[in-house]
Amino acid sequence: MGWIWCNFMVWLWQNIFYQPLFNLLVLIYNLTGDLGLAIILLTLLLKLLLYPLSRRSLQSQKALQELQPKVEELKKKFSNDKEKMSRELMTLYQQERVSPFSSCLPLLIQLPFLFALYSVFRQGLSSTGWESLYYFVAQPSHISDLFLGFWSLSKPNIVLAVVTGLAQYWQAKMLIHQKPAVQSAGSKDEGIMATMNKQTLYMMPVMTVIFGLTLPSGLILYWLVNTLVTVLQQYLTFFHHGTKQIS
Repeated sequence: MGWIWCNFMVWLWQNIFYQPLFNLLVLIYNLTGDLGLAIILLTLLLKLLLYPLSRRSLQSQKALQELQPKVEELKKKFSNDKEKMSRELMTLYQQERVSPFSSCLPLLIQLPFLFALYSVFRQGLSSTGWESLYYFVAQPSHISDLFLGFWSLSKPNIVLAVVTGLAQYWQAKMLIHQKPAVQSAGSKDEGIMATMNKQTLYMMPVMTVIFGLTLPSGLILYWLVNTLVTVLQQYLTFFHHGTKQIS
């Protein structure tokens, strides 16, 4: 049974995720003649396809942040009784029909697409994998790695890596709920959470820059476009309806 499951997963990866995205990249390249534009357009199309999942995830994050005042009240009220506090928190989430884990599931569903995109761009940048093309997609004689005629997407680019890191910081900053410190018996937990948020705020952009200095800039171009579109989605979710998350 193990080999059957393994073969099924390989088939699923190849036919549902990798092959359609690879063919779409080559098709767009055939139409535009520019790999950079093909990567940008493919990223936008994928973001559009996954928009319902992204929207649901952001709405869940927004709902959880709007519940924070009530959550903090419960933490202060039951700071000396962790078990009681946990029960009250679960009751609150049930009453508000909000799950603390609801924002994670849509993101997990998107992971196979992201891994498939990584493989697609790697194959596209090296002009290989033609056996995966559909019969109606013309095989290009060669895929040029130049974006706009001068920018090589097969080599790392320090400027793009830094810009992408800054965009990642901007995205993370928007998701941190700014609120005054709570001076209470339960404020220690709040301080620990604030410290973790601050570490995440700076760690992810730094890691993005480090990876950006080692990976082909075509992959980082995808990450930059994906991050900027995510920032726009966050703005429409958290700001457009009057809920600001940045002080």
